Amino acid sequence: MLTRFRQVALAEGVSYLVLLLVAMPLKYLADWPLGVRLVGGLHGVLFILYVFLCAGLLVSGRWTFGRALWAGFLSLIPFGTFWLEHQLRQEERALPATKSREPGAVASE
Repeated sequence: MLTRFRQVALAEGVSYLVLLLVAMPLKYLADWPLGVRLVGGLHGVLFILYVFLCAGLLVSGRWTFGRALWAGFLSLIPFGTFWLEHQLRQEERALPATKSREPGAVASE
């Protein structure tokens, strides 16, 4: 689930930046609101998926409430999800090779 969350976090972050840096200027500077409608819809779906996966990590016990709250906060800041994904990747790499990375995974010796 954590790998899927990281993937969605990256996609949500990209969609947020495209919405803010491409679609919004096109709407107001070029009078083209269709970009906001399309990118905004995609971003909305990705944001909801991000929140559901974050809640899933909380409910499964993989994350604390504080971590889930921090992830929610970072989703509101441009580039925040990229920073979070980077941090999660570093934490995953720091795990010992014998420790299970996902629930149900078999650790090889």
